[in-house]
Amino acid sequence: MQVVIIGAGIVGASLAFALSQQGAHVTVIDASGPAAGATGRSFGWVNASFYADKSHHDIRAEGIASYRRLNDALHTNAITWSGCLCWEEQGDAFDTQAADLEAMGYDVEVLNNSQFQQLEPVVTPPERTLYFPQEAAVDGVQISADLLAASGARLITGCHVEGIETKGGQVVGVSTIGGVIPADRVIVAGGTGSAKLLASLDVELPMLLRPGLMMRSQAVKPILSHVLVAPSQEFRQLPSGHILAPTVASHQSDTQTHVTSRPDVLADEAMERLNVLIPSIDLHWEEVAFAQRPVPKDGLPVVGACGPDGVFAAVMHSGITLAPIMAEILAGEVLGKATSNYHAGLIANYRPDRFQNV
Repeated sequence: MQVVIIGAGIVGASLAFALSQQGAHVTVIDASGPAAGATGRSFGWVNASFYADKSHHDIRAEGIASYRRLNDALHTNAITWSGCLCWEEQGDAFDTQAADLEAMGYDVEVLNNSQFQQLEPVVTPPERTLYFPQEAAVDGVQISADLLAASGARLITGCHVEGIETKGGQVVGVSTIGGVIPADRVIVAGGTGSAKLLASLDVELPMLLRPGLMMRSQAVKPILSHVLVAPSQEFRQLPSGHILAPTVASHQSDTQTHVTSRPDVLADEAMERLNVLIPSIDLHWEEVAFAQRPVPKDGLPVVGACGPDGVFAAVMHSGITLAPIMAEILAGEVLGKATSNYHAGLIANYRPDRFQNV
């Protein structure tokens, strides 16, 4: 079966790998290149401690498990099993977060000041922190490249998709500036560009405006070992020594529709917060990168068949966490294979039809 995937970010790359593992012939098209959009400017935190509801937590937890399988299959160095130290919530909210996660069976430990210092001696210690040992950090660019390479997919870059071709209500290909690429199935995984493509097929995909800026410090010696989530800042250290941080606090739940100031000003402010958290190191920012995050209207993923026969959507925020598990499940559906009741239940709330004719 010939499958064309539009988009070469983490979602498209994960789908290419999952489909190739099940025998499909895959072509991936991207106007810019692998991980050139939001994936390459992601914080890269794989977690299920941030969630909208129980079903959202469950699919995110399965996302972590999916990365374990990818780690074994790819033997990649793009995944760092660092765990996360989180003290974003304070007071009663801290206790509620811990209790809710424990009730869902999530691995969480409450650490005191001295225990935190043993794990992260250069960071100003909070009174209490939540430790999520199973969480990870992922290099979005590297994992996307590894997945695409392992898939053996045909990769077409620098090529703009003009539309999706159908005949008699069935998809037959993807039209590009270079001609039509035949396809038995087409998956739209183009992030923020997906809505326009799907609209041409009378499929509604309302999206939110969610700009994001990611700051990178100059490289320093290894000083941090975990993903760290303080009330004022998320931050982690890359293997290169650079410290990566969003320019806003509470990045995971940021709902701003526009950038509130110049990127350099926001980077300066984030660096001031970081220097309070890591007072022993004189940090300076080196780079700040912008991306529009692909967030559907209700904040939840959109995966599954839509519009003409053979067309599927795969668009989501937290793509870093969710892409591998969504790809595992969706690949079977794309190829017409039976989906287990468990997997069907995991993605039941995320079907594209929830936005149609609303």
